[in-house]
Amino acid sequence: MSENKVYKPKPISGFPEWLPEYRAIELQWMDKIRKVFERYGFCSIETPSVEEIEALEAKGGETEKEIYTLGRIHDDGNPQLISDMYKYHLKQGKSKEEAFSAIKTDLINFFSHNLDSEAASIKASNQIMALMAAKETRLALHFDLTVPMARYVAQHFNELVFPFKRYQMQRVWRGERPQKGRSREFYQCDIDVVNVDSLPLHFDAELPAVLFEAYQALDIPPVELHINNRKIIVGYLQGLGIKDIPFVTRELDKLDKIGVEKLAKILTDGLGDAALAQKCLAIVQIQSTDNSFADKVRALGVTNELLEQGLNELTFVIDNLKHLPKDSVVADLGIIRGLDYYTGTVLEVHFKGKARMAIGGGGRYDDLAGSFINQKLPGIGVSIGFTRLFSILVEDGYIKPGPKSPTQILVVLPEESRRAEAAETARILRQQGYNVELFHSDSKVKRQLSYAERKGIPFVWFPPFEDGKPHEVKNMTTGTQSQVDLSNVESLREILK
Repeated sequence: MSENKVYKPKPISGFPEWLPEYRAIELQWMDKIRKVFERYGFCSIETPSVEEIEALEAKGGETEKEIYTLGRIHDDGNPQLISDMYKYHLKQGKSKEEAFSAIKTDLINFFSHNLDSEAASIKASNQIMALMAAKETRLALHFDLTVPMARYVAQHFNELVFPFKRYQMQRVWRGERPQKGRSREFYQCDIDVVNVDSLPLHFDAELPAVLFEAYQALDIPPVELHINNRKIIVGYLQGLGIKDIPFVTRELDKLDKIGVEKLAKILTDGLGDAALAQKCLAIVQIQSTDNSFADKVRALGVTNELLEQGLNELTFVIDNLKHLPKDSVVADLGIIRGLDYYTGTVLEVHFKGKARMAIGGGGRYDDLAGSFINQKLPGIGVSIGFTRLFSILVEDGYIKPGPKSPTQILVVLPEESRRAEAAETARILRQQGYNVELFHSDSKVKRQLSYAERKGIPFVWFPPFEDGKPHEVKNMTTGTQSQVDLSNVESLREILK
């Protein structure tokens, strides 16, 4: 008797999965977030999990380091060797068709040592097809939802109504090192507003307010919005005469990770000027819960038109968020955000009073969709780092497990001969709007009750065990059991509340 090889399952680092009692809460959270988004007029879209690599790389930067490419598992030998053979034949002056024909001949001759001529020809053809497929459009899993949204807007430009307000709640994938609150596969809940040519600044205040309301709907520890404007830091660095602004902003974004001293050394080495490095550090340490940040920046003595524009825009945003709870909005000039496409307002969401860890964020982009269409389409988007937020609160014990099942009532099966009556009882209860499960076998009542208890089912329904006997229902929380009239809707609702 042959033994089947057994694969022992194990968790895959960075790819979280939840037991039913946590997945139920996750779904409840998504419903709450969705309702908030829709209250502000955002419509739902869903884009494919994959995009062309060229689309994902359209905005440049270092995002390619995080991209998971898509490929097939196939028994096609060494594709790199075949690709090298293809390049060799092209260099010899052959056309593409001649190169593929020459490779096929070589492969058939090679495979004929172990296969008959027909099998060798088929295997050679398969390898040629694999090479041709590899040279077609390359696909990759999206690393965020903003770039796919920009591609979507460009592709459906003539069918959309602008300003286009959309939300997406999907998984994304990034090739990062897994750690607390950071996964390789995770959910994001995004909202964006995109318009043609220009986008009113009031959206820069509206979207953070929507985001804050969504967090409030989840009944989690207090959060605060940390908001900046990238025009401030770019204009400030221009005013200092710094040439390599991308280098400085990239390093300043690491302030929370490496601290002031290490960052000062890196900037000093890179700029060759310790005093200049200190001036760079001065602005990113400015924070305020009101508009006093603007005076603090101006006190640094740097003048620049872009800097002044950024200060005015951030002042407008802070003023228009005054309706939010006291000290829940912070003008934080250390918020830079690493993605290359942000050009104005940027923000992060942190737990109030705790070490800085972004559980959401976003910003304004002048023309992200311009990489896909000859139109200027500015927008602003914000995102809830859903999986990061959820996993942190589960790990910290803040989120308690819910029921293991959505079942509200378990209908007991007295015996197999009474299955039809029990099934009819379950059907009637479902028609009344209850989630009902009929026990799968005519086991002892004790076992059926144990099943309900283990799954957290709040009520157990007993159909008549004998003709002429009444229905009864047991409240698993209080332990009380009472007779019930299946045809009396009001009575049912009173007992099952």
